[in-house]
Amino acid sequence: MPIIVRGSEIEIKEIEKGVTIQSLLSLQNTGSDNVFLNLMEFAKGSLHNILLDEGAFGWLQVLEGSGVLTNYEVELEPHGVTYMPLGYEGDFKANEDSTKLLVAIVPNARRFDNQIKNTPNILQTTDWSNEPVLKSEHDERTRIYMATRTLTGTEAYRGEMIRYPIGTAAPEHHHEGAEHFQYVLKGSGTAVLAGVPCDLCAGDVLYNFDKEAHSFNNNGTEEFIFVEFFVPGSCKTVWAPGANVCAWLPTNQDIMGRTPSRNIAYHVHGEDKGI
Repeated sequence: MPIIVRGSEIEIKEIEKGVTIQSLLSLQNTGSDNVFLNLMEFAKGSLHNILLDEGAFGWLQVLEGSGVLTNYEVELEPHGVTYMPLGYEGDFKANEDSTKLLVAIVPNARRFDNQIKNTPNILQTTDWSNEPVLKSEHDERTRIYMATRTLTGTEAYRGEMIRYPIGTAAPEHHHEGAEHFQYVLKGSGTAVLAGVPCDLCAGDVLYNFDKEAHSFNNNGTEEFIFVEFFVPGSCKTVWAPGANVCAWLPTNQDIMGRTPSRNIAYHVHGEDKGI
């Protein structure tokens, strides 16, 4: 059964001066070591060392505020997702009060990509605000890819942002060959999990195991937005009988209405090799 983690109910621990952490996904609440997820909050100027073991990779996403990875002088802002290579170590320093940072770690990453040691041993940031916006063929939902093999060099994970305007819904489906989570960024919506409706709101995490049927709808009063990440990134999507499959059309724009950094053609979700 999928696991819902209510962000508002997770203990906040101070781990050093000006830095707190919430353990959103761990062995303790999922029983899985595919991916661990922490939410960290920083006071302005506070510093935290991020250290991965030699077999682990991860990624960082600033939700609010901004900061810098001081060892590399890499600025992190809310429109980017930064891939940390195997064995990464660096210090994150917050530029603003109440800077919030999602930190995801995948231990023993070779399980999911036996060529991962060949990926570049450098930080890579995807500016998702300049990635193409894709529109659902059947409704007003949109998708932006945030992490794919093309963007990161590995299929060990894949990430995307999904936006549900008021009244939109996705068909029931499940995935085979990966576990994945959704972290709700904004608004509220309903996840239907094996036929059971479960409400979600900003700060909640939904963790889906392999082959678990789910769908979403926005029955709220504002846009419902979440990011979702798959580990491994390559998996099969199976649609419920009679469902309109999620097919995505290019809009030829990014989220700011500009020409996007690249082009992505029409495709069905789950049949997106090369993206």
